Amino acid sequence: MPASLAPASEGHWTDVRQDAIVLGLLLECADDFVSGGVLCDKLDVPRAELLKRIDSLRARGYVIHTRGGVGYRLVEVPDHPGEAQIGPLLASGELGRRIHHFEEVDSTNDEALRLADAGALHGEVVIGDFQKHGRGRRGRAWVAPRGKAATFSVILRPAIGPTRAPEITLAAAVAVAEAARELGAQSARIKWPNDIECKGRKIAGLLTELRAETDRIRHAVLGVGFNVTLQMHDFPEELRPVATSLLLESGERQPRPLVCARLLEHLEEWLSLHETEGFGPVADRWRELSSTLGRKVRITGDERPIEGDAVDLADDGALLVRAARGALVRVVAGDVEHCETL
Repeated sequence: MPASLAPASEGHWTDVRQDAIVLGLLLECADDFVSGGVLCDKLDVPRAELLKRIDSLRARGYVIHTRGGVGYRLVEVPDHPGEAQIGPLLASGELGRRIHHFEEVDSTNDEALRLADAGALHGEVVIGDFQKHGRGRRGRAWVAPRGKAATFSVILRPAIGPTRAPEITLAAAVAVAEAARELGAQSARIKWPNDIECKGRKIAGLLTELRAETDRIRHAVLGVGFNVTLQMHDFPEELRPVATSLLLESGERQPRPLVCARLLEHLEEWLSLHETEGFGPVADRWRELSSTLGRKVRITGDERPIEGDAVDLADDGALLVRAARGALVRVVAGDVEHCETL
């Protein structure tokens, strides 16, 4: 059964916001103590209310040490990616407004689509510790050991038509690449259209699925799979040359609630920018983060292979490839193999 938020009162959200402030300060000073006076000043609350917030965080699994006359120090962040653990880490916003957590689920995208069909709101999230039938693009299986990846799906209700749906995936790719870099995978870049890789090794992937009518998207589900603490031996042997994880890239073991929170915050930022300013700013940043542009590529799919130079991203998200004899080909789907730098 999922663990999820029920409709909450304003008082509940005040508590959540205050928990987030306390947690943020403790995270900033993770190697040192933070005085109770500093925390009370930041919250603008008396000491008794601060103690309630400390107790609230401890009840969620955060290990906080207290030293009399010195203050509080965060020692351990729980690795259970439920609402109680992620909520205090999230800045205010719509993504993550309600979290449905499953220890095991067939597919987070399937569950999110079911919830969206039943009326779930924009920004609700389905998180699975383990997916029995997780999937990626073109029906491929997405496999990750239990408890070692951040796998979740976000319900979106964008005010755009179906023909612009690829923009959602590209905006999300920018967000996930930015989050990966912030978390320590400094070489994270985007392989068209929806893979995040570090020096040619995949660290994350995206899958967007729709329920749409002719002129509008009823809802979209954005699935994210992000390798967090996998070691090389955790990957199937055939994937070891082309896969990586946040642990392998950063050298640090980071808790999944923190990873999920950072991913959701960056998704909120870039999807909101796309909504307010259009695809232009997203496309500009995508180009800067792309590992595909400026490469010789081979693209395979349902039609004959295309070989050429990846030169740009089109206004609708298609990849523009300069093929044989100088012909410019628009690629809207397919698997991209990087060959060499131009």
